[in-house]
Amino acid sequence: MPGENLTREEARERARLLSVDAYDVALDLRSAVGADTGPGPRTFRSTTTVRFRCAEPGAASFADLVAPEVVAVKLNGRELDPAAVFDGARIALEGLAGENELVVDARCAYSRTGEGLHRFVDPEDGEVYLYTQYEPADARRVFANFEQPDLKAPFTFSVTAPAGWTVLSNGTATGVEPSGDGDGATTRFTPTLPISTYITAVVAGPYHYVSDRYRRTQPDGSVLEVPLGALCRKGLAKHFDADDIFTVTKQGLDFFHDHFDYPYPFGKYDQAFVPEYNIGAMENPGCVTFREEFVFRGKVTQTSYEHRATVILHEMAHMWFGDLVTMEWWDDLWLKESFADFMGAFALVGATRFTDGWITFANRRKSWAYRADQLPSTHPVTADIRDLEDAKLNFDGITYAKGASVLKQLVAYAGQDAFLEGARRYFKRHAYGNTRLADLLAVLTETSGRDMAAWSRAWLETAGVNVLTPQAVYDAEGHITELAVLQEAGADTHPALRPHRVAVGLYRKDAAAGERAGALVRYARAEVDVDGPRTVVTELTGAERPDLILVNDEDLTYCKIRFDEVSLDTLREHLGELSDPLARALCWSALWNLTRDGLMPARDYLALVERFAGAETDIGVLQMVQAWAQSALHHYSAPEGRAEAGARIAEGALRELRLAAPGSGHQLAWARFFAQVASADTELRMLRGLLEGSARIDGLDVDQELRWTFLASLAAQGEADEKAIAAELSRDDTASGKRHQVRLLAARPSAAVKAEAWTAVVDTDRLSNALVEATIAGFDQPNQRELLTPYAPRYFEAIERIWQERSIEIAMAIVRGLFPSTQGDATTLAATDAWLTGHPEAPPALRRLVLESRDDLARTLRGQECDARAAG
Repeated sequence: MPGENLTREEARERARLLSVDAYDVALDLRSAVGADTGPGPRTFRSTTTVRFRCAEPGAASFADLVAPEVVAVKLNGRELDPAAVFDGARIALEGLAGENELVVDARCAYSRTGEGLHRFVDPEDGEVYLYTQYEPADARRVFANFEQPDLKAPFTFSVTAPAGWTVLSNGTATGVEPSGDGDGATTRFTPTLPISTYITAVVAGPYHYVSDRYRRTQPDGSVLEVPLGALCRKGLAKHFDADDIFTVTKQGLDFFHDHFDYPYPFGKYDQAFVPEYNIGAMENPGCVTFREEFVFRGKVTQTSYEHRATVILHEMAHMWFGDLVTMEWWDDLWLKESFADFMGAFALVGATRFTDGWITFANRRKSWAYRADQLPSTHPVTADIRDLEDAKLNFDGITYAKGASVLKQLVAYAGQDAFLEGARRYFKRHAYGNTRLADLLAVLTETSGRDMAAWSRAWLETAGVNVLTPQAVYDAEGHITELAVLQEAGADTHPALRPHRVAVGLYRKDAAAGERAGALVRYARAEVDVDGPRTVVTELTGAERPDLILVNDEDLTYCKIRFDEVSLDTLREHLGELSDPLARALCWSALWNLTRDGLMPARDYLALVERFAGAETDIGVLQMVQAWAQSALHHYSAPEGRAEAGARIAEGALRELRLAAPGSGHQLAWARFFAQVASADTELRMLRGLLEGSARIDGLDVDQELRWTFLASLAAQGEADEKAIAAELSRDDTASGKRHQVRLLAARPSAAVKAEAWTAVVDTDRLSNALVEATIAGFDQPNQRELLTPYAPRYFEAIERIWQERSIEIAMAIVRGLFPSTQGDATTLAATDAWLTGHPEAPPALRRLVLESRDDLARTLRGQECDARAAG
């Protein structure tokens, strides 16, 4: 829509002209219930009053609103013609006074895409649930505003909804009274502190609500009390473990109060777990929203609980990094996301039962960053964001995980005390304001005494990941005469070398150090500042010859690590004997990077998984290794050897499933992995037997979620038809069950099924965001390459139309999800190149998505070539 994609220059000019004093927003959501009334979108009434000032009386500007209809617009008491001033995305404001009042009465549309005010009808009981999701710029789908982060203001909401509904917003409810016409009730909320539009929130519906309270005695003797709430759909109430959520919440609030020296400023703290959510969670102050998949319907491993705790703490860190102090424009999105990602892991390890959280960070979170930083779309942590479409795509592995990794390096570089003192000064100096990179660097320079400008240029203002490799020379007696760390740029296009504070560990097989016989243990370690292409580690001169040299031991910096030949040979034979779980996780990650980079054949990586994954003690590392194994099998294995490799992996998975401790998380992880790689008739019979109860593995509870996992494999292999899937839905006739059903129906190996799924996603917009996601997940099956071949050309014919017609959230899901990566062949690569060459004027955000997929495909082909060479 013209005007919907706000540019940075427009935002800067508007911020120069305007400052906002207050918003009053009244929403009438009673239309959410009842039958559909016609072919158009279902709408609700939104009335907004904005009081703002203009630095240049007489100037013109605009307000943002995306709505089907504007009923009335009044500026400073003067009625404006909606048809003349509203173009579908903006309201033109001419002749502004020094002080202004804008009143907009509109009919806004409920969302089915997770953007704006999302409406969900629970198929289990017909109840309606609403919630908002705005980042980066979808508040304008719910009320008229100035939609940019640096025009902060207090917001006062009032919401009219069906009687009996739970209604929440950022502020505390001041009262509920019958609506003026006696139909429903109106909830009024206290004004917020000054916040940005994108973190305002409304949650409404017959939610199951649990309350608690956080209390803390402050250093001055006063008592801080924060009312806590946790809510989910009624249908999930029996699975809702609110006590654990509150435990982590209180631990996090204690941790951040201890370290930030700035009391939580936003009053209450509600956490809503909502359906059909597009992202993990959103940091709306006082009303945080999460995807409801964090309410576990079946048995999950501790990794899932750890992940949920990390997300809770990530969003809580945003109350300070992002909500209290907000970036000026999306260029500095990292000022909130990188910090929240780092602080989430920092608090997880420092305050909760998940004391091994840095292992998960090293193994899982950083792998997301490494992938993103090697794409052609990689960018510095502080990015060049021209407009809102750029901003939408920059919620990526660079902004989150690389930024968090860089901050971990900063803590090693500047010192933890200096880092936290810098944060404290940052909050106090910029509370309720907006900042840029320079504002943060200023306080860190003060507290650390380091040249933060130089550090920023190296780490925040350049792209790419460095590669660190050990180089050792030994004397005749086997002692190190020189150990150096070689640093390379990750790519010619990003040649920067950086200063790294790293630990270098020397490991050897040692049964005499209190470890199990033959364990690989560290016997020497040194920290060193690596700077430039070659750095000598003088502290390790004279050490005995190691079996393994581990650069970046303890994961202090952000880099890819390589091994010398001796170390690599040691890992091939003894990876499972590394006694330190973090060191083991770092080695698994490095070996996976070698595979992705086409330097290790996929067959070698899979052999390591077959041999050592069963001995992996950290459940999070195991599940990540299993995911990488699937990628190695389906993408990087040479096609001619893929069936044999798959058979070996499935046999190994079943073996480990039988060996795993009954009832353990490892047993559950192996059960899921076995289901995902099973293909032989005997393996599929085992899955069917586990479903029907004719087969049994001691301790394995085949609950409803695991049943869907087993049935998904059978459906994709043509062993479960529509009738079987319908029967499973009758056992689990819930919203979650419906999503599983849709995914499994699309997974069946039938040309007619694929055509129906394609039409549902690409040629119509009848599916909600969650069902689009489920259909795409079912459509793309690695064992159905021939069935999917006809859709490669259709993909390239459709994507520009999709980008024009659909909301950006849905368009991104389709463009990413339906890219024909499963084909994994040169023909598809050539077709991708032809589209990119032939569509130079396509929207930059669309081209970026296709370029990223193209890069993954080219990497796939290089990996297959490496694997084929190894086969001889």
